[in-house]
Amino acid sequence: MENKYGRLYNFSAGPAVLPVEVLEEARDDMLNYKNSGMSVMEMSHRSKTYDNIIKTAEKDLRELMNIPDNYKVLFLQGGAHLQFSMVPINLLKNGVADYIVTGQWAKKAYVEAQKYGKINKIATSEDKTFSYIPDCSDLNISDNADYVYICENNTIYGTKFHTLPNTKGKVLVSDMSSCFLSEPIDVTKYGLIYAGVQKNVGPAGVQIVIIREDLIREDLPEWCPTMLKYKTHADNDSLYNTPPAYGIYICGLVFKWLKKNGGLEKMKELNEKKAKILYDFLDNSKLFKGTVEKNSRSLMNIPFVTGNEELDKKFIEEAKKEGLLQLKGHRTVGGMRASIYNAMPIEGVQKLVEFMSKFEKENL
Repeated sequence: MENKYGRLYNFSAGPAVLPVEVLEEARDDMLNYKNSGMSVMEMSHRSKTYDNIIKTAEKDLRELMNIPDNYKVLFLQGGAHLQFSMVPINLLKNGVADYIVTGQWAKKAYVEAQKYGKINKIATSEDKTFSYIPDCSDLNISDNADYVYICENNTIYGTKFHTLPNTKGKVLVSDMSSCFLSEPIDVTKYGLIYAGVQKNVGPAGVQIVIIREDLIREDLPEWCPTMLKYKTHADNDSLYNTPPAYGIYICGLVFKWLKKNGGLEKMKELNEKKAKILYDFLDNSKLFKGTVEKNSRSLMNIPFVTGNEELDKKFIEEAKKEGLLQLKGHRTVGGMRASIYNAMPIEGVQKLVEFMSKFEKENL
């Protein structure tokens, strides 16, 4: 992909890079969407025009992910943080859930869920700063667990579940925020999937929830707010109240872009190619070092360090001058982090590695 409009390479973990083609289409539609005489930003969410936008977005997402008919697709607000509450409120029947804690977001979800029931931490990688995914092939799953929870790709720490945990028949819930639509998945292996779109799909403000219909309950506690019931949104096709209308429109454009560019199989192929370029360099570098165990590496988020904080700062500052932005790592890991989501062109990763090679020669 050509680097157009003087755009620089944005390695931010989120809000993150969007496809240039999508931004161009949104630009062209900005003042007058499809001869409607107005922008999507100005449009009633009850209008026929917008109804077509949101229904088409759902249809395209279902096709991309091969989502079965017995799963509802919800476009919500509140981000992953709200799902930390909505999941236990809606799914706890026996009042018990098992959590696998492999990063900061899974840890926050685990802490939040404790407000609503008996929440067990059945596996964690905290002992090594979340630098690996623990063996989840034979976990001590609670007999009466309503669900087992994972954060599938850990944005901060750069780890990924490459094999789903053996839940021993219990419902699997997955926060896919930073790997959503990066590769094909079998939706039927999950009871509920959710993802903040600001990493791989669209602008911040939209949360996508894919939930199996039998998990949508009517018998929730009286104290449960109307807006925190999945049933409220499922019964109203995500239009119970004003949705994040423009963000959903952008997501819909991204879904079409994905379909046009070969779907999720092609995305996986390209993402593996991009990640390999950076990981191969890190594995052979005398200055830079990856922070994640090899069998747990993410294709989306790649943290690395020099081992010297001052040198890390120098690298980040000099990278900015080369048009390589948002490479500072999270404070809990330090160093650098390159997030290389679907919309990051391979040229961006190549340029990053070229600069890393140059920096290494000048600073060893």
